[in-house]
Amino acid sequence: MVSIKTFRKLALSFPDTDEHPHFHLQSFRIKKKIFATLWQKENRAMLKLSLINQSVFCAYDTVVFFPVPGGWGKQGATFVDLKKVRKAMLTDALTTAYDDVVSKLTVKIKKK
Repeated sequence: MVSIKTFRKLALSFPDTDEHPHFHLQSFRIKKKIFATLWQKENRAMLKLSLINQSVFCAYDTVVFFPVPGGWGKQGATFVDLKKVRKAMLTDALTTAYDDVVSKLTVKIKKK
């Protein structure tokens, strides 16, 4: 199990990351791009993953990691149950989400 406080600390541990409100949620961003949101009432988080990385984490355990229902999930948005995830696995998933967003930002910068 990972607490809300621990999730927040892990998400903010990445370089140039900050936390902002996002509707009724808290979002964690790198250069204004969301890589995770915190769903406190549901005790879960959403991670923005590539489809390949989403499939890898969901294959680990669909009770812990599962696609967000609907269109967002088909684009890689993945829920993680904070009550059931191990800290080490969450750290890997958060790192992957952060890296996926950073890689997209890097591609955009190179195109300019």
